[in-house]
Amino acid sequence: MLRYELSEADLGGVRFGISPLCELGLSLRAIRDPSQYPLQLPWLRRTEEARARLDLDGLLALVDDRLWTPDFLNPRPASPLTRIDDEFAALEQIPAEQFHGDLIRVHGAVPSIYSGPVGPAIRRMVRILREFWDSCFEPHWLRMRTILEADIVYRGRQIAQGGLFTMLNDLSGAVEFDGHVISVRLKNPASRTEKTDGLGLTLVPTMFTRRASAPVNHGDPPMLMYPARGQGAMWETERITNPAAIVAVLGEVRTSLLTALSAPASSTELGLRFGVTTSAVNQHLRVLRDAGLVTSTRYGRSVLYFRSELGAALLLGPVG
Repeated sequence: MLRYELSEADLGGVRFGISPLCELGLSLRAIRDPSQYPLQLPWLRRTEEARARLDLDGLLALVDDRLWTPDFLNPRPASPLTRIDDEFAALEQIPAEQFHGDLIRVHGAVPSIYSGPVGPAIRRMVRILREFWDSCFEPHWLRMRTILEADIVYRGRQIAQGGLFTMLNDLSGAVEFDGHVISVRLKNPASRTEKTDGLGLTLVPTMFTRRASAPVNHGDPPMLMYPARGQGAMWETERITNPAAIVAVLGEVRTSLLTALSAPASSTELGLRFGVTTSAVNQHLRVLRDAGLVTSTRYGRSVLYFRSELGAALLLGPVG
């Protein structure tokens, strides 16, 4: 059990971030034990051929049998707009003691593949991770990032409608918040309590944690990685059974989009989910927005759409 004791300043400093490097590192869990990550089996199948060409020994030396990864692969993101190139550049500059120390905390010793002179070992690790990113993540990152960003927008709406208490207690069944202390049930049987001392709390949605994850090192800046919503639909082309009367008015595609927008989504994500082009989705969304059935908001580089009250009332149908 991990407990973060939050001061009043920390409660005002809760923020969200997205870390591409964190996703990259946590994905090694799914490679090590696919049975633990059924929602990502389609990703494992699609990347199997590419992974066969990678330095798997170097990759798997960064995760142990408990599915722990070194904290240098879980940097605390400053915002939801973090770029992988910036994170790789920072990773190349990590001190030797941090590189060795984080590996030892995971494995009990530095894996042989990363022993020897530290500089070449770090450069080798970053090269291996870059190849992993380019072949297995970059082709899918736009959609992954869209799901992560949509989750953050959803959490922001939760805070606006129900407050911080409601949002934090909805992150995961492994997370509880009593108004002052966040308790996180981790696989690690050891318990520890950490005072955040005004450092705030960073919440990071991820595709590769089932319950919740946190830094291994004691005293690291408070960070909680939690499962992002909407992962289940990531790899499937969505088909929705729509009310016939609404289809007769809006058409099948627009009714499906309206039905799907109970949670925020971008036109790119919707195109992938429904197997149509982004430009076609944008045309339909413009019509729905002009009719007042959906609204939109810009989040970083994405425009996210969600159903308006009028759109929700239309799908609900007549009352009485």
